[in-house]
Amino acid sequence: MKYINTKAFAEEQDQNDPLSHFRSQFHFPVKADGSPKIYLCGNSLGLQPTQTSGYVQQELNDWAKFGVEGHTDAKTPWLTSHEDLAQPMAKIVGAKPEEVVIMNTLTVNLHLMMVSFYKPTQKKFKILIESDAFPSDKYAVESQLKFHNINPEDGLILWKPSEGEHLCRHEDFEELLETHKDEIALVMVGSTNYYSGQAFDLKRIAKRCQDENITVGFDLAHGAGNIQPNLHDIGADFAVWCTYKYLNSGPGSIGGCFVHEKHIQNQSINRFVGWWGHNKDSRFNMRVGFDPTPTADGWQLSNPPILSLAGTRSSLDLFEKAGFENLRRKSVKLTGFLEFLIDELNNTDISILTPRSPEERGCQLSIQMKNADRSLFDQLTAQGVVADWREPDVIRIAPAPLYNSFTDVYEFVQLLKLCLYGN
Repeated sequence: MKYINTKAFAEEQDQNDPLSHFRSQFHFPVKADGSPKIYLCGNSLGLQPTQTSGYVQQELNDWAKFGVEGHTDAKTPWLTSHEDLAQPMAKIVGAKPEEVVIMNTLTVNLHLMMVSFYKPTQKKFKILIESDAFPSDKYAVESQLKFHNINPEDGLILWKPSEGEHLCRHEDFEELLETHKDEIALVMVGSTNYYSGQAFDLKRIAKRCQDENITVGFDLAHGAGNIQPNLHDIGADFAVWCTYKYLNSGPGSIGGCFVHEKHIQNQSINRFVGWWGHNKDSRFNMRVGFDPTPTADGWQLSNPPILSLAGTRSSLDLFEKAGFENLRRKSVKLTGFLEFLIDELNNTDISILTPRSPEERGCQLSIQMKNADRSLFDQLTAQGVVADWREPDVIRIAPAPLYNSFTDVYEFVQLLKLCLYGN
């Protein structure tokens, strides 16, 4: 796509955008004068859909009206409420509905998956992750190693960028795998790195792991609703994600989990269990041995938080209407426009850490501001930009295609120019 560095071009793109009407279906934070802020922080917390309050209120109304009978009589019966979301969520991550369950939160799900899929032996006990994984992932992995009485210094293999670089090379991953294939019990990487914005080639990673008979799982915290991981087709063993970033379900909302169909009916697999994972046909018989549901639901522990599910349902309904492929096409154009405008600044103190190829990134660009500190970011914030600062010198900008516009991107770069040059 050929871009032009003018506001008129941005406005023309918005006028021709078939998804532009979704913007009005979200609440934007406002400045003191009542005008909307430029919100480019969906990689941390997605905006609230205007319809979400109605979805939540419906559950409150049903609770008031039915009490416990809301489990069967609510508009969306609570007993099966999470099941209704399996199909739309499966489209988001490229899975079969029976491979997806909405439950818990991301790191809880990661621990539950490692209980099932991290099976260390005396010889094969190591876990490979990317070196700059989100801290919670690293903490979780290290604690699992310690749980098995393995020193993380011995059991953790880090996939690092080459010296002087910011991005991980797949050739380095494959070299690590070849060197340590007889020692690695699990590969667990983020689909899209939270800091750099690099989206890894999950198919390539999964194929190499399968060739060596190594279990592989992915953290889609920055991938779900952003890129299409095609989890079933690539043969990932498991994956976990949150729903409050690109999936706009609300702060701290419920997470999601994928278990490939090749595992879901294996009743002998190790897992931590709870009553909501019991086969629903006999769940309420009580006092019987655990019989896991023969789907990803079999990894559930407890009945789901209904109010949190309401926020998730609200956003997934919008994703269904927009179509994920349509959103991805717009995302490529929107982030490409941002990249073009930053390049147009021609400022040697600004560099983009995120890969240039649309196939290697989602909507986020991580902008490194050399010789700058947080004061530049604070100036942008004062001008009404909502973005994200990461130490020591990176501003993360994520134009979400469901509610951001080309004009948002253009105006952000104009404000960045104002903060840099003062005119």
